[in-house]
Formats: sequence, structure tokens, C-alpha cells
Amino acid sequence: MSIKFFKGICYTLLIASNLAITSISYARVSETSIHTAAQIAYSRAQQNNSGKNADYIPALAKVDPNLLGVSIVTVNGSVINLGDYKTPFAIESISKVFTLALAMKDHSPKEIFDKIGANPTGLPFNSVLAIEQNQTGKAAMNPLVNAGAIATTSLVKGNNAEEKYKRIVDTMSDFAGHKLSLNKEVYESEAVTNQHNQAIAILLRSYNRLYDDPFTTTDVYTKACSINITANDLAVMGSVLANNGVNPITNKRLLTEEEVAHILAIMTINGLYETSGDWLYWTGLPGKSGVGGGILAIAPGKMAIAVFSPPLDEAGNSVRGQQIVRDITKSLNLNIFNQTPQQY
Repeated sequence: MSIKFFKGICYTLLIASNLAITSISYARVSETSIHTAAQIAYSRAQQNNSGKNADYIPALAKVDPNLLGVSIVTVNGSVINLGDYKTPFAIESISKVFTLALAMKDHSPKEIFDKIGANPTGLPFNSVLAIEQNQTGKAAMNPLVNAGAIATTSLVKGNNAEEKYKRIVDTMSDFAGHKLSLNKEVYESEAVTNQHNQAIAILLRSYNRLYDDPFTTTDVYTKACSINITANDLAVMGSVLANNGVNPITNKRLLTEEEVAHILAIMTINGLYETSGDWLYWTGLPGKSGVGGGILAIAPGKMAIAVFSPPLDEAGNSVRGQQIVRDITKSLNLNIFNQTPQQY
């Protein structure tokens, strides 16, 4: 398959997902049905022992692999929690969604699209090949892989690294509905092993596709990935996206409907790295994973599903997290591509 043909397919998917997300009509799902589906999925996932913790970040390698937490927050503010939903963990790559939200507010959806891009790379999340293969012209990356996320971080406004990081953590705190903080152990562990990300930033800078100092940007990016959350925090954060930009717990509007639609479209086709197509095929939902074991799925207009389970597959996605979301999605018919037709 040629790169040009692959990009054409990706662009078609991006447009289709945007249309699907903005025109969904769900049948009402009862809280009892949600709880039952979550409990069954949780119990099934407890029997799954496949995958292993991320081992390239020492602080993540030693996290208990048996931890399993599930949280669901609906757009009307109902909350369903199971297992280790209160256990803190590093947000890791899921932070990219919320850094993107801040950068989009600092600039515009069009500027993000022009400077960062939206297409899947078809490569591992930390690959530099997409940068090398597309040194000029339209950016062949997206805000949810490392290169695109580092470039997105460089677009966050601030006079210095501290100010930029504070704006990012404050944004995430608004989404979570309470103050979030840095996991210093994870940050320090990543800071001494992030030479690859520094190299990505330097390479981006050499092609004029990074918009601040590469070392400052990499440090801010690393800190953003090291923010502590729980499964419940993550579900509340995701519920803002499910609820068209309004936090259903605090009733505070954080994003416009247009911004939400663009963010969800990017999550739909890029959220699980090179296995995003597999994820979309089985769930039909915008999602995002992190190597800390978190996974977030958005049922637009309905709910957010968050899972914490550290063992990952080869692409860096929570194994049990994917299973739980698939099971809940199937039980509740949440797939955005399988909804009841409307008359217009």
C-alpha cells in the first residue's frame, strides 16, 4: 500500500468519524444496565493475565500488575466505580489529549491541523520515521504520537517551562474537577531515560516543526506525562469530551463543541497508536491509552469509560483495559457507527 493511498484512507476516516461523532443519536441507557455491563466486563478481565508492564521506565515496571480499576461517568453526572478506581497512576500518553485541548484553545483547530497534522503514522508511538519521511509540506503526524505531542506541547503559551507546565496541569485539574499533582518518582525516572524524546524534539526543530526550545519542551512534555490520576479522575476528565465540552460534575464549560469534535476525531483514528484501527474496528469509539496502564474511551453524548490496568500489549496499550471497553461497548451498543437512524 502506497503512503499516498494510506493517507487518503486516513483522511476519509477522519472526515467520517467527525460526521459520526457530531450526528449521533443514542437510545437511553439505564444506570442499572451500565453497572451490570461494567461488573460483567470487570469480572471477565480479572481472568486475563496477558501483557506486561512498561519496562523502559523503571518506576512503571514495578507497579503491581494485578491492579484493576474501572470508572464510568455519564453526561448526567452518574458515577460507577469498580475495583482499584482510587489507585493513583501516571497519566502518561493520555495527557496528550488534554495538552491538545489547551493548545487548541491557545491557537485554533485550523492552526493545530496545519502545524501538527491529524493523520495516523502507521508506526510505533515513539518513531522518528514519520518525521524523516515528511521533512517538508503537510505534517505527517498527529498530536497523539510522541513527535506530534511534543510539537503540540511547544505550542502551549507561557513565558517559561514552569508557566507552561502549570497551565497544562491546571487544565487537567479543571477536567478532573480537582487539583492534580506531579508523580515525582515517575517524572524523575523518565527524565533520566528520555533521550529518545529529546532527539525527536531536536529533529523536529531542525525541520522547523517545533515552536520552542527542544529541551524545555521535552521537559514540559515529560512532566505532563507524569501527572498522577486515578481511574475515576480519568473518567471525569473524559466525561467533558462526552458532554460536548462541559464537565458534568462541576458544570463548567471547558471546550467549545467544535473543539470537542476535532479532538474526538483525532482520538478516533490515532488514540491507540499503530493498533488504532483494531481498536476502532472492535469498539467504534474515540479512545486514548497510556503506558502507565490507563485507557480512556468516549461514547459521545453518553459517557466516558476509564480503566487502569498496568500490563500492556506490544503496542503499549492496556490489555485488560481494551477488553473491558470492548465488552461494555458491545453490551450497551455504544459503537458510534452502529446507531439508530434518524429522520431528517
